[in-house]
Amino acid sequence: MRGITLLFIVFSCIFVSSCIPHKDTIYLQNKKNATNRTIPNDLSEVQKPYRIQIDDILNIRIKVLDQNNTQIFNPIGEANLNADSAERAYFDGFTVDIHGNIKIPNLGTLNVLGYTADDIEKKIEQKLLDEQFKETANIFVTVKLAGLRYTATGEINKPGTVTLFKERVNIFEAIANAGEIPVTGNRKEVMIIRQYPQGQKIHSLDLTDINVMKSPYYYIQPNDMIYVKPLRQKSIGTGETAVSSISTIATIVSLAATTVLLFTRL
Repeated sequence: MRGITLLFIVFSCIFVSSCIPHKDTIYLQNKKNATNRTIPNDLSEVQKPYRIQIDDILNIRIKVLDQNNTQIFNPIGEANLNADSAERAYFDGFTVDIHGNIKIPNLGTLNVLGYTADDIEKKIEQKLLDEQFKETANIFVTVKLAGLRYTATGEINKPGTVTLFKERVNIFEAIANAGEIPVTGNRKEVMIIRQYPQGQKIHSLDLTDINVMKSPYYYIQPNDMIYVKPLRQKSIGTGETAVSSISTIATIVSLAATTVLLFTRL
């Protein structure tokens, strides 16, 4: 009788520790029980302007009153509308080399490393005014990243590299486009591995906390790597839900009981 009781206690402990709590699977919980669930939409605090890095691809468009004078600057690949957007961006865009430079027809080499898109627009506009056009040409320059590319890996349904053609992408959009986090993924410690001029840094986000929307890392940046850790329940292998855990434990108990009966009959 004592052995049965001990066995019951052991399997009860395994059952409790193997089940994934429901609260660990819910995003954006109001953990501090505050009555106000409004998150201030101050992007200047949440997201700083992105600064161009090596291997980024820039989409540059130059417009003046007489567009015939800008054909050499603007890519002709726009006519090939059947091409994949990412492929077009790669061939038509301006790739930042290992020295942080891009090469623009008639304007030559321009260093863009560490600059924002607005900074580069002003640099190109000034260079055009100095070398190509007069102020009466009404120059209009736009500089954009040719897609926001990031990598999602770890405990995620579709790991790999994703390119989204948007100006801003938050962590939830990024994860949704990578197939979502399965039940066995740790939503409390999602890691953002980000490249800086001085090297890489790792930042951690708790996606179950509503205050994640206030984090400076809530919006991802180009070339970010998102890593989702597996929960320890996955390594235990007893099941993702209570039903699957009961089924696994029942199988183990049945096997143990059969083994005991076989040995007692010998």
